[in-house]
Amino acid sequence: MLRKRGSQEQLMDREVLLDLDYTGETQSAGDGYGSLQNGGFIPPRYLTAAADDDDDPIYIHSYNPQSEPAAAPKGNYFRDGKTKIDFVLVWEVKSRRKRRSRAKSQGEAAVPGEEAAHEESRTEKKRAMQAKLRERFIHHLQSSGLLMEKEESTSAKKTVHYLKLSAPWDVQVYYAEELCLRAPLQAQPNPEFNTSARVLKKLCVPNIMADSVPNRPVDYYTCAFRKSKMDKFLGSENQETYFTNKQRHRIVYEILARAPYGKRKRAEVGVARLLNEGAFTAAFPLHEGPFELPDYEVQPDQLNQRQVLYHYWARWSKWYKYQPLDHIREYFGEKIALYFAWLGFYTAWLLPAALVGTFVFVSGIMTMGSNTPAKEICESGGRYLMCPLCETCKPWNMSDICPMAKVGYLFDHPGTVFFSIFMSLWSVTFLEYWKRKNATLAHHWDCMDFHEEEERPRPEFAAMAPGMEQNPVTGVKEPYFPEKARISRMLTGSMVIIIMLCVVMIFLVTVIIYRSIVSVMMYETGSSVLRTQAGNIANISSSMVNLALILLMGQVYTALAEQLTKWEMHRTQTQNEDAFTFKVFIFQFVNFYSSPFYVAFFKGRFVGYPGHYGTLFGMRNEDCGPGGCLIELAEQLFIIMVGKQLINNMQEFVIPKVKAWRQKRALASVRKAQVSHEPQRWEQDYELIECEGLFEEYLEIVLQFGFITIFVAAFPLAPLFALLNNWAEVRLDAHKFVCEYRRPVAERAQKIGVWFTILEALSHLSVIVNAFLIAFTSDFLPRLLYQYKYDNQLHGYVNFTLAYSPPSYNHTTHAMCRYKAFRDENGNYTLVYWELLAVRLGFIIAFEHAVFFVLRAIDWMVPDVPESLELKIKRERYLAKQALADNQEALLVSRLLASSPASNTPGKLRQACSEGMRPAEGSIAKGGPNVSSTDSAGTP
Repeated sequence: MLRKRGSQEQLMDREVLLDLDYTGETQSAGDGYGSLQNGGFIPPRYLTAAADDDDDPIYIHSYNPQSEPAAAPKGNYFRDGKTKIDFVLVWEVKSRRKRRSRAKSQGEAAVPGEEAAHEESRTEKKRAMQAKLRERFIHHLQSSGLLMEKEESTSAKKTVHYLKLSAPWDVQVYYAEELCLRAPLQAQPNPEFNTSARVLKKLCVPNIMADSVPNRPVDYYTCAFRKSKMDKFLGSENQETYFTNKQRHRIVYEILARAPYGKRKRAEVGVARLLNEGAFTAAFPLHEGPFELPDYEVQPDQLNQRQVLYHYWARWSKWYKYQPLDHIREYFGEKIALYFAWLGFYTAWLLPAALVGTFVFVSGIMTMGSNTPAKEICESGGRYLMCPLCETCKPWNMSDICPMAKVGYLFDHPGTVFFSIFMSLWSVTFLEYWKRKNATLAHHWDCMDFHEEEERPRPEFAAMAPGMEQNPVTGVKEPYFPEKARISRMLTGSMVIIIMLCVVMIFLVTVIIYRSIVSVMMYETGSSVLRTQAGNIANISSSMVNLALILLMGQVYTALAEQLTKWEMHRTQTQNEDAFTFKVFIFQFVNFYSSPFYVAFFKGRFVGYPGHYGTLFGMRNEDCGPGGCLIELAEQLFIIMVGKQLINNMQEFVIPKVKAWRQKRALASVRKAQVSHEPQRWEQDYELIECEGLFEEYLEIVLQFGFITIFVAAFPLAPLFALLNNWAEVRLDAHKFVCEYRRPVAERAQKIGVWFTILEALSHLSVIVNAFLIAFTSDFLPRLLYQYKYDNQLHGYVNFTLAYSPPSYNHTTHAMCRYKAFRDENGNYTLVYWELLAVRLGFIIAFEHAVFFVLRAIDWMVPDVPESLELKIKRERYLAKQALADNQEALLVSRLLASSPASNTPGKLRQACSEGMRPAEGSIAKGGPNVSSTDSAGTP
């Protein structure tokens, strides 16, 4: 029997809940019911709304902290050791005395006493409002049937409140049916998805990449969960283990996302908005325990899921092993598992690209001695006197650039053309086979027919929307923002994007001017070494400056794009993420690729000729260096791509640790006050950092994909550096998710979303860019034309590419010099120039048509869904329909036997059998019956 509590005890509870003056200094020794001390349940009378006077408490559980044992139960359980913790809500309350002393000191030092009091009053009102919102929200959570237990960690500075939530069986069943969670029907062997494993097995070759990971999740034939079909599902007799922890987390998060804390008309709904309001500081499911292995010896199958992921996946020593994708999916959900599956698949496909690229580069080194034009340059002596490189410079001999001519051959030889074609085919083939891999994983993970449900409005959208309108799908009134106003804002945002892109162009021009100034300074030193290496010194230093500007502008624009996307008022989170992704990618594409595009297609095109040089801000336009523009492009790609990867990896390694250190430092006072007991799982997880999602991870790898496909003709080693980076990237990301992030809520997904569309666009763009790169930047076609018309061994090719300075220029400088161009003595283009232009345009058309034809052929020959998988799906659907038809017929027979007289039964049975039973049509995953229109017995 519940005893009546005194007013002082009620006041104590309410002060703790509302975070007023309570400091935990007084406690009734015999108060065991409804106490807000550690392990107590919140009394429902204080969970009601302010206007609710119902004082009839319904206690789900009650504990007396004085009688509880000191040792907490093992695992993520309530204090009874039986009730699972599915979610934890956290909020912090600073000590009242601490706030008063701070306000007093601020008032004495900075503002008059009345202003300090007013500031304190405003702060208290904000805290009281947050507490009131929290009170209402928790009341609705309890009304939804969730079990609750509260813990506190108190210090002199602040108190951290942990509200543990658990979904009982009835709640799990109700929401599992509403969310269409998958239910197991029959176990089946786990398939083998690694093609290399199957090939090595057939060849009887030991597979060092395979790893025996314990506790692999069982694969099931599944169907959508229905309470009425409970007896058909495996494991339904055990309520504690039937739903996985991942499913329980999703159920509780769904309740948290729907629970109101105010008026629904104003869309005051969901824990996400309360986190934005500051009513809660964190909301997360718990990890399955520590990731560190115990000190004592333990069997592999006794490790928890987190330890398995750390030991067999996140450690650096596992860099060459297959990823345990089923374990990742079981722990983090399909969305994160698909990211790692895609990253691993992409990394594996980089291996042949890296091997071919390295072979092309090595073949260039081996054939460097047979480069006839380089030999002619080195042996020319003073034969070719070149025109000055600046207005105050002196003429120079072409033989001075002998080393650069040899090195330039490494990036501009016939092998690079072959590699460009190879990488164009590689990129499309990779994407086609990823679609097959994606389909196989989606079927294996029961996401084949997954479609995102009708999304609720975002919390920020709901908070800022000016009106309410009825949703045409759900029929419920929701926050509404006029479409015309959104389009107007999007157009305004587009203008901001254009302005930012113009800023990028301004920085690009600044880098060009910087490069020109450095080059002139090197030329005027008088040193032959500095003069010949002036272009390289200027190019390398400017590339470093450009990389710094790129990273700086990337950070600035990402923050700006986030604010612009919020201002555009997109209704759902998916729409918001797609708009943000599009903005950031467009900017980062221009930000990262503008400088390589300039070097590849514009540098050296507007130089002019002696006596008529083109200028920019009074300075002569840039010309390509002694080794050609391709070697400069290779230098820029190396510095930007590899430098970005190194900096990103350092950031991914350092920044999470710094954030975790700051979080632990902020909670240090609380930890010191709790030295008497070992930190609990919720306390340890709260010290971790919040999961930041997958946007930055996808963006980094997609930009890398652009580098290895768009400009691969100039940098054959790009796939090799990408492969090395990705081996590290997989382990860095794995370590972050397993060890440094709070556990994210598992999300379902069928594919990688808008990123695949971006990858397809990049792969098609790479064909066009590489065609122009070979045609206009490389010397491949001029050499080919010279071999066809003049000499197959390229003897005299250097003289063929050089023109004589005009007589007017010779008269002013008193010296005849040469420059690289196809012009006559008057500076006009020769017939060879126009012949070469026709060859270049013809090559572009032929290259693009040939490659795109092969790409379409690959697309046609490689189906998006493997044929074996299609047959498997059809077979499963057929068996499911047969099983459902048998169930329907058996049900009809049983009904006729129960309701009809014996004399009429045979005739009715014959009639029913002659009419037959037609099973319900619909989608199914892995052989489970379609239950969208009937219950377990087929009853409508």
